[in-house]
Order: sequence, then structure tokens, then C-alpha cells
Amino acid sequence: MAGQVKDREAFQRLSFLYQAAHCVLAQDPENQALARFYCHTERTIAKRLVLRRDPSVKRTLCRGCSSLLIPGLTCTQRQRRCKAQRWTVQTCLTCQRSQRFLNDPRHLLWGDRPEAQLGSQAGDVGSSPGPGRSHMQWSN
Repeated sequence: MAGQVKDREAFQRLSFLYQAAHCVLAQDPENQALARFYCHTERTIAKRLVLRRDPSVKRTLCRGCSSLLIPGLTCTQRQRRCKAQRWTVQTCLTCQRSQRFLNDPRHLLWGDRPEAQLGSQAGDVGSSPGPGRSHMQWSN
């Protein structure tokens, strides 16, 4: 039971809808409404079941109209500089909503950091009192 994913069928359904949206746009780029419907359904299922989606999937979906963001087809992608930082700006061609992401090769998402993993924290719980804490001694 330890290695199983909770809601496996739900994740399979989300994956199927996401892949179906990609296939629809690959076959005919004019079918953006059908791809948008698949992505909107995928997002509503994930919200209803309170499932966390991978950041790479969330970055390819428009938050405004649920379009699948494919550079050159359904969105524009530009590189911008602002105060010595590089940003990638994606603008949806359907609703004109833009998203920007930090373009730094050293930047790690929180989920990719080792301290965010539950497996690395499980052995640490209760083993040490932590910084600044000491064991209390009771006296009568």
C-alpha cells in the first residue's frame, strides 16, 4: 500500500484529457474549441477532487480561458529582462492573458527541492529537538 498513488483513476483521467487536447491540436490546429473543452474539463476535475497537478502541466494551460498554450499556435512566448532577471512571458492568443516565469537555470521549484520531499523529512521528525529548542525538565 505504501507505493500506491491515491486516486490513480482520477490521475489517469486527467492525463487522458490532457493528451487528448494535444492530439486534437496536432491533427487540426483549427480545433482549439475542442482542446479548450478538454483542458477545462481536466481543470474542473482536478479542482473538484482537490488534486495537485504538476507545474509543467499548469504552465501549459491558460488560467483565463483554459486553452492549451503551444508557442506559435495558441500563444506567443517572449524573453524579457527586468532588473537583471530574465523572464519568459507567455500570452494567450485567445484571451490575451499573460503569464511570466522566472528564466533562471539555478532556480528550483519548491516541489523539486530535497527538503520538500516527505521521504527526507520522515526520519527527521522527533529525532532532534530542532534549533533553539531544548528538552524541558520538570521539577516538583
